[in-house]
Amino acid sequence: MGIVERREREREEVRRKILDAARELFATEGYDRVTMRRVADAIEYSATTIYHHFEDKDDLVLALCQEDFTRLLGALSAQEPPSDPVERIRQLGLAYARFGRGYPNHYRFMFLTNKQHIHEAQSSGVQAFGLLRSAVADAIDEGKFGQRDADTTAQVLWASIHGAVALLITYRPEQFPAAPPAPDLVEQTIENGVRGFLAPREGGRS
Repeated sequence: MGIVERREREREEVRRKILDAARELFATEGYDRVTMRRVADAIEYSATTIYHHFEDKDDLVLALCQEDFTRLLGALSAQEPPSDPVERIRQLGLAYARFGRGYPNHYRFMFLTNKQHIHEAQSSGVQAFGLLRSAVADAIDEGKFGQRDADTTAQVLWASIHGAVALLITYRPEQFPAAPPAPDLVEQTIENGVRGFLAPREGGRS
């Protein structure tokens, strides 16, 4: 390996340390409380080193958003989508929950920190929601969902599974009211959301 290649690899390793440390700090301490110096202290580098890689905190957050929402989009796109749009919605919900529970710090940073001005600009996040919105629109067009607004329906379904995932990665089992969460809480949440939008069949039942 030549000098140029080695330096580039070392630079990427430092950048990776910065991103990983920043994500954890944002997720655990909140966006507003974390400074560039706080990130530098966490990895035992100087603040100057951080600024060699990122212009400011917003630039660092933007890089994290791009990386994490791209990872989410990949998780939602990993499987061949079913032709049935309702089954596609179920599959997307399960994949979304697996991502959130598999990468809790990523998820907290993406959805549970105060960074609205950057969050809204993420094309991968828009594409990820677009997969759900497209499945919902197909379900409406095929008569499997009742006639309703596709955007609102997709938002309701997303809000439902998001709530379940946020609770599962934030609360310990003993913190849930009355009893620990059911092992199939995610599946029940998805099924309840889907059934609420199914169009009545002949005889008046969904």
